Amino acid sequence: MVNLLSEKATVEYDENILDIEDIKKKVDDAGYSILNDKVTLNIKGMSCAACSTRVEKALNKNEGVYNAKVNLVTNKATIEYNGDEVTFKDLIKVVKNAGYDAYKEDGKDHEKKLREDEVKKLKKLFIISVIFSAPLLSSMFFHMAGFKTILSNGYVQLILATPVQFFVGFRFYKGAYKSLKGGGANMDVLVSLGTSAAYFYSIYNVIEGINQFYFESSAVIITLVLLGKTFEAIAKGKTSEAIKKLMGLKAKTARVLRDNEEIDISIEDVLVGDIVIVRPGEKIPVDGLMIEGNSSVDESMLTGESIPVDKNVGDEVIGSTINKHGTFKFKATKVGKDTALAQIIKLVENAQESKAPVQRLADKISGIFVPTVMVISLLTFIIWYLVNGDITYSLINSVSVLVIACPCALGLATPTAIMVGTGKAAEEGILIKGGEHLEKSQNIDTIVFDKTGTITEGEPKVTDIIAKDEREVLKLAASCEKNSEHPLGVSIVNEAKNRNIDLEETNDFKAIPGHGIYAKIDNKDIYLGNRKLMKDKSINIANYDKDILRLEHEGKTAMILSIDKEVKGIIAVADTLKKSSKNAIEKIKNMGLDVYMITGDNERTANEIARKVGIDHVIAEVLPEDKESKIRKLKESGKKVSMVGDGINDAPALVASDIGFAIGTGTDVAIEAADVTLMKGDLEDIVKALDLSKKTMKTIKQNLFWAFGYNTAGIPLAFLGFLNPMIAGAAMAFSSVSVVTNSLRLKRYK
Repeated sequence: MVNLLSEKATVEYDENILDIEDIKKKVDDAGYSILNDKVTLNIKGMSCAACSTRVEKALNKNEGVYNAKVNLVTNKATIEYNGDEVTFKDLIKVVKNAGYDAYKEDGKDHEKKLREDEVKKLKKLFIISVIFSAPLLSSMFFHMAGFKTILSNGYVQLILATPVQFFVGFRFYKGAYKSLKGGGANMDVLVSLGTSAAYFYSIYNVIEGINQFYFESSAVIITLVLLGKTFEAIAKGKTSEAIKKLMGLKAKTARVLRDNEEIDISIEDVLVGDIVIVRPGEKIPVDGLMIEGNSSVDESMLTGESIPVDKNVGDEVIGSTINKHGTFKFKATKVGKDTALAQIIKLVENAQESKAPVQRLADKISGIFVPTVMVISLLTFIIWYLVNGDITYSLINSVSVLVIACPCALGLATPTAIMVGTGKAAEEGILIKGGEHLEKSQNIDTIVFDKTGTITEGEPKVTDIIAKDEREVLKLAASCEKNSEHPLGVSIVNEAKNRNIDLEETNDFKAIPGHGIYAKIDNKDIYLGNRKLMKDKSINIANYDKDILRLEHEGKTAMILSIDKEVKGIIAVADTLKKSSKNAIEKIKNMGLDVYMITGDNERTANEIARKVGIDHVIAEVLPEDKESKIRKLKESGKKVSMVGDGINDAPALVASDIGFAIGTGTDVAIEAADVTLMKGDLEDIVKALDLSKKTMKTIKQNLFWAFGYNTAGIPLAFLGFLNPMIAGAAMAFSSVSVVTNSLRLKRYK
């Protein structure tokens, strides 16, 4: 899969049949070159040519290194390498093994520098082109006004046009040669053919003494196309600013404890297990677990939440977030490409390099477009020559067809919008994994919310205990639940701790998914769970029916405790609603979407919670393993379904849905399974994500309409003789710039 905008190819291949070199050769044969990873190392200790030769040989022998050059005068090694096979740290080791010291040179991002160099080069060529084209253009106006000047002389025009045609226009000839050599045809072929036809026909007229020249057409077309390319290159650079902002968040250095000494090292040299010290106001360099001290941390770069989060021993800290107050130590658990920020950057990069299904149509058309245009251009020449026998008029119309039809705008229509759209979403804390998810999002008509941790905070609390001996019932329930990780169980254990109740030892603990738990204490069989569990175990709950109904109507989960098949009490647990839930659901309904809630709770409790947040459809008493089948059923009924969840048990349902939204504060498994991750855990971000998807797809459609419409209208006009080649060149340049500019409007999305 090749992305025009990021200029990257993603290749899946069988390494038993192919290797990287075969792939590189294929790209070379198609007329293009691969940009390798590049690093410059400063080397210490070299004293003569033998030293530099030794280092150069050692580097070039290393697997994954394509080319290494060592300069003795500057003491620098410039290395091109495959970043998937070898890292710059490995290269530093190679230099050290050769007996010298090396460190990475701080410098600009290689790709960014190349992009800046390309813009500078285009600007320089454009200025040269204007200097030579302006007199040619003015000569045309003098000629039309009936004035004769030195510029009317064919040889003078030839002298002015030649540098534009072959020096400035060399990039088009080179591109055309590469394209044709690779068995295809691109816009460079059209520009080269069109301008060459005008240029060489003018030379023929100069030699024959015919006072009719079109040097200004060829020169001005090249100038205008170059202007378009310059604007396009500048605008394309702006589309990837989201990635640059994310990369700019990275810390540069870390203070670590090694051999009982505090030392400052580069972020790249931090190892898993290092003890890192962070002082107030500093960026946390990598991800880890706090082992000493406490503080509050600004995690807004990750979650968008401006209020600092309190951190204590045992809490997780995230790299690139900012320590606000206390000094603390933490143990590094994730470094380099494994940190949360690196994963986010990778996710956004992958999304920006992906293709939306709508682009496949544009790609197919682009593939056959140029050869078709060349045929139309030839037919234009033949038909007009047969109609009026005027070779000049036939040639001008033929050139206009070639120049107007460049398919650049088609190729840029989708990737520019996806890059800006996903980048803008990332700035808002919404990670969309690819263009196809953007496209699917606009068709969603049903959203299914998991309850716990999604609509609610996921931290339930004990609200009622109904029993003759409250303390004893809580003690037994907490003793059974201390081995459970279920949020309801955790809330019971926390309540027992708050009341300073000592817990008993249990035997034969068993979780009964969707029902409750079983355990033995002092040879007594204890069940703690819902009505279903009691019914399955033939335990009579008639005496507690009224209390259970009342609690369920209040939106609480009633957990019944039985000892040796006799009910001893009820513990009611309630989860607080997220502040954003009601507003978000109201906004989603206003967008015309059906909203469902799926939960393991009994129907009464589920309906009460749904009523509080305004949800009309409830799927209650669903076992964790059945969530996926419920989603599939909704899809089979013809609905386009999105699932929103945060837990491990939501992962299959997230995958089964058309679009899975994971709450970023949830589990890694859910985030991995989802198509969109909401880093803040705020449900209102679903509204943002859906709205931004619609705006992005609308922009793509506008771009494609403009690109298709422009070519559809332009080619007949050129064929019929209504377009001068220079106007065609200006229109062609404008079409690409307008598509990129239209995509950039998404940056202003609110």
